[in-house]
Amino acid sequence: MNRLQVMGRGLAAGGMVVAIVVGMGGAAAAQVKTEAGPVDGAASADGRVRVFKGIPFAAPPVGEGRWKAPGPVTPWTAVKKAVAFGPRCPQGRIFNDMVFRDEMSEDCLYLNVWTPAAKAGQTLPVMFWIHGGGFQAGSASEPRQDGEMLARKGVVVVSANHRLGVFGFLAHAELTKESGRNASGNYGLLDQVAALQWVHHNIGAFGGDPGNVTIFGESAGSFAVSALVVSPLAKGLIHRAIGESGAFFTLGAGPLSTRARTAAEEQGATFASGLGAADLAALRAKTTDEVLQAALKGQWFSPIIDGYVLPKTAAEIYAAGEHNAVPLLAGWNADEIRVSVTMAKDKPTAVSFAEQTRKRFGPAADAILNAYAATTDAEAIEAAAALANDTFIGYATWKWIQVHAASTRAPVYRYSFDRKIPIPPDTKINGVVASSADIGARHAGEIEYVFGALDSIANVAWPTQDRTLSDQMMSYWANFARSGNPNGKGLPKWPAYNAASGDGVMHLDTTIAAKKDAFRARYEALDASTR
Repeated sequence: MNRLQVMGRGLAAGGMVVAIVVGMGGAAAAQVKTEAGPVDGAASADGRVRVFKGIPFAAPPVGEGRWKAPGPVTPWTAVKKAVAFGPRCPQGRIFNDMVFRDEMSEDCLYLNVWTPAAKAGQTLPVMFWIHGGGFQAGSASEPRQDGEMLARKGVVVVSANHRLGVFGFLAHAELTKESGRNASGNYGLLDQVAALQWVHHNIGAFGGDPGNVTIFGESAGSFAVSALVVSPLAKGLIHRAIGESGAFFTLGAGPLSTRARTAAEEQGATFASGLGAADLAALRAKTTDEVLQAALKGQWFSPIIDGYVLPKTAAEIYAAGEHNAVPLLAGWNADEIRVSVTMAKDKPTAVSFAEQTRKRFGPAADAILNAYAATTDAEAIEAAAALANDTFIGYATWKWIQVHAASTRAPVYRYSFDRKIPIPPDTKINGVVASSADIGARHAGEIEYVFGALDSIANVAWPTQDRTLSDQMMSYWANFARSGNPNGKGLPKWPAYNAASGDGVMHLDTTIAAKKDAFRARYEALDASTR
């Protein structure tokens, strides 16, 4: 199933002097010295972007390193070839929209850099990408998130792998005890922090500015961005944030809602018992495949409130004013999981939609049904699709934007990605041919636009307006990374978002325009249902 159905010299870097050699093609030449050792990359076809793939940013989390915070890389002296993606972290085949260009291994803590730096001493803004996949799957090697085209906008793009699922988020009492921090479970987030620390100490060698780092991500990557914005471990490492569809302000107790460490430790103990592991040593002795296959039998491991990476819930950290008060650009797609309703075998009717909503929301159902009005069966399909979108992603992202805007003096920019994305002909869902209208602006559909990677989707004849939209979105994202403001020459004006009135939602489509939030009543009704 896919996610529509789930869910020069003188450059200072970390206190050391490093050198960047300038090549004839205009971009930084192949060899760059990092703190751990020299790396040798490759140039893009036109020589304008230099690409470094598979650079280790932490020690391999294997053996005794499994379920421990990432350790330092062992330095090297010979030039390390950085021309192939490092392995992706162990995972099942969960989402069929993911295409990888790597192998799979627990030795997976590698990152990639795309830099257009043309001379020594440049300090270009850095954009640090966090992939999606529900914290269960994904890799920085996916073609749709290749950083070359975005780097051409004058930014240094970095992407990194992090541990996933049971390898990234298993909590256990023994792990908590051995940590020295009374915490366990958030190893995947610790990997992201370690990669950001690598950026802080090394990115100057690639022409990037360690004092201007924007984190951005989609789906679980956006959840991770929201986590890093509130984590004390990210202070000084991030300077702006972009969230694409997701934040840790979810409704109810879904798979991406954060749980207390004690509850997660209980899950970990049960998991170990099921594997026949009487203690942590026995659990670490299990093979990668034994651990992975056991976890794939219905287990879901994701970030928790561990008391260290996440000392409290995101809401509590914001309320205490302890978050990283950085400029924020965030939003979501108009039709995140619309297809789960429009192409369902059993579609809702006005009667069934009302019944299901009352069962789900109880005393709050009247307000929900008023906000998602449906008096006919046709209206019920649209209302159910809207409710599915909002409860899956929309509400959580809206709530994050509202809380961040209320708690931060830095500007906030909000978007709605509305493009009904062209799809390959004869696309079938549940055995029926689907149209772009059935699917719409689907979950994860903006990724190819943000990275200028439309052609990574096969069998689609892209109209000129889609390529124009992609170029505009890359410019907005890069401008925001550069200055904290997405606006720039030749782009439709994007006003800062007014959280009190709902004014300033930028609608990204073949025509781009800022409008007042037309669906505020929906999010407020859902918000009230949580009280």
